[in-house]
Amino acid sequence: MPASKSASTALILVTGMLISGVCNTILNKYQDMQCVGNCDDPDPSKRRYFEQPIWQTLNMFVGESAVWIVYVYQLWQKRRDRRMTVPSAVNQLDASRIVDDIDDQLKHQAGERPACDGWKSFLFWIPTLCDLTATTVMNVGLILTSASVYQMLRGAVVIFTGLFSYFFLNRRLRPYEWFSLVLVVVGVAIVGLSSVLFPQNAPGQSSEDTGFDPASLLGVVLVLGAQLFTASQFVIEEKIMLRYQVTPLRAVGLEGTFGLVSVLAAMPVLHVLLGKRHLYFDVEQGFHDFFDHPAVWQTGLAISLSIAFFNWFGLSITSTISATSRSTIDACRTLFIWMVSLSLGWEQFSWIQVIGFIVMVTGTFYFNGVLRWPFQDTDAEDERAPLLRSTSRNENDVE
Repeated sequence: MPASKSASTALILVTGMLISGVCNTILNKYQDMQCVGNCDDPDPSKRRYFEQPIWQTLNMFVGESAVWIVYVYQLWQKRRDRRMTVPSAVNQLDASRIVDDIDDQLKHQAGERPACDGWKSFLFWIPTLCDLTATTVMNVGLILTSASVYQMLRGAVVIFTGLFSYFFLNRRLRPYEWFSLVLVVVGVAIVGLSSVLFPQNAPGQSSEDTGFDPASLLGVVLVLGAQLFTASQFVIEEKIMLRYQVTPLRAVGLEGTFGLVSVLAAMPVLHVLLGKRHLYFDVEQGFHDFFDHPAVWQTGLAISLSIAFFNWFGLSITSTISATSRSTIDACRTLFIWMVSLSLGWEQFSWIQVIGFIVMVTGTFYFNGVLRWPFQDTDAEDERAPLLRSTSRNENDVE
């Protein structure tokens, strides 16, 4: 692609990922705060709020599956253009041209790699199961902690991804990279501490209710634990996308479809086993909580759109620009989520949280090469292990 065209495409991808990512987390937290039971009770603490992590996970996969609409339209557009004499670049919408440009660039980078079709498509079911588990656990964690702390704690994924890349992808980490991971660990610990010592004001909770909060501690543990599955998802996705030729749009669609099938199959099983003891897994209650309240299902539609765009923008940036760019944008997304949460009054400003965020982002940036240590050898070949590698690498690099 020409330089100007490539720059404009990159700008659209970066802006789209940032906006859709911020909207996704804020909308999920807003949905958690919707009253769905005993809403007329004068005592706010006796009201019941939307706490259905399984339905939120289902909501996410519905959004990812929706990208098949764009994928099918793209195939139809290309077939139609073959029968016409007018070039497709004149006929297509700007958004469609961006998708085509990225797909063409990836096909050129993929070289002779085989297409990920037929039975090979089912390989994406493995990272989908990791995503399903991680998302559900994180949705529970989001209920118990603030949106900004939730997003900051998700930055711990770089720790587990780095370790998994070392053990399973045979990547060697240099001493300064290990030190960067230690910084991330320290930053995450500080952020988690701020959530426990200065918990958010949950719906119906007085601002005077401060101090140690076991629920916030559980939320921190759940979000951090979920990063094990997220890191597994990233490493497995990387392995697949380095061995087979697959466009970001199709990859998102496959994971969305497999996730949708998996959640729908798991919901009745969880309802029978756990539904009576935990409302989280009560399918019938979740159905009424979701569809009987317009604010909940309308927010759900917005979440589906935001997650579909966010995943496609993220995979496109990883594939066409760099994984480092994606991790840098994700850090900026955390900052914006924090600012929005503060402006909406969902949480209070905490210097401990500021310090933790700065330490964690610094470690992440040094690990991903955005910043360089003074003692780092800049002439040496870059063998870092970021969250995801660009798909332009040779397949043999993974061996």
